[in-house]
Amino acid sequence: MFTANLALDFSNRLMRNASATNCTRALGFQRQVELPVAYKGLKLDCGYRLDVVVENAVIVELKSIEQISPIHQAQLLTYWRLSGKKVGLLINFNVAALKNGIVRRVL
Repeated sequence: MFTANLALDFSNRLMRNASATNCTRALGFQRQVELPVAYKGLKLDCGYRLDVVVENAVIVELKSIEQISPIHQAQLLTYWRLSGKKVGLLINFNVAALKNGIVRRVL
């Protein structure tokens, strides 16, 4: 699989682009989706961006890091709650087997 070969040598940005290329073949998705925050009726731009949104239903946060830490899971949960989506995936490409780098959350 392409991820096993690329994950050890390349940046997180490359991983996002390679993953997006694979998604275009089968699913509807958006990359780098802005996530504004509503506060007292105002729309605030806090700089939050979702790496990928698949079929307007699943948030996918992509990482290429040593290991997933609680802060990365908190990031996913924050985006998940603010977006109103029902499913969130946190995928770390810096693992020997990709299945070991996936965290799935369902509302």
